[in-house]
Amino acid sequence: MIMENGIDPLESAIGERVRLLRTARGLTLDDLAGASGVSRAMISRIERGEASPTAQLLARLCAALDLTLSAFFAFSGEAGDPLSRREDQVVWRDPETGYQRRAVSAPNTASRVEVIEVTFPPGARIAYPPETARAGMTQHVWLFSGRLRMTLRETVHDLRPGDCLYMSITEGHVFDNPGDAPAHYAVVLDRGRP
Repeated sequence: MIMENGIDPLESAIGERVRLLRTARGLTLDDLAGASGVSRAMISRIERGEASPTAQLLARLCAALDLTLSAFFAFSGEAGDPLSRREDQVVWRDPETGYQRRAVSAPNTASRVEVIEVTFPPGARIAYPPETARAGMTQHVWLFSGRLRMTLRETVHDLRPGDCLYMSITEGHVFDNPGDAPAHYAVVLDRGRP
């Protein structure tokens, strides 16, 4: 759905969320640019809803704002309904790779666990840098169908359907789909001890 001014409502909400989080932390555009490695001009365009951030760029902004992607996409700050209906789940698509991310778990609950459903196109590759601010956070990547190659430091894991890989978020990792069909998987993220 496109609004009258040509800006996608989700992109507009993403931009507004970045701006609100940045200002709530007392950060200027220059501060966030320095902390994330994303240019001031690009952050400004995202905040105005004029640019759609890629998964890697959004991950860098979230790391600088000390948030997970799931926490970023939980737009409401109110205590959440424990039931997350599929039609209400936030779906975001990376404009660069076509990676599609669905926030499955109910937002704003007391749970430390977040569940994300991902469809990862053939040939797609996303590299995430280490997130040292996230000590204690871990994730399970559970492959339902397709192929997925995960690289953690120098170790490569080729996942087959049904395989589940556990890893720390603090390690840099690469998601790669070497197959000719989409990889469909879940990420179960544990934010660590309260």
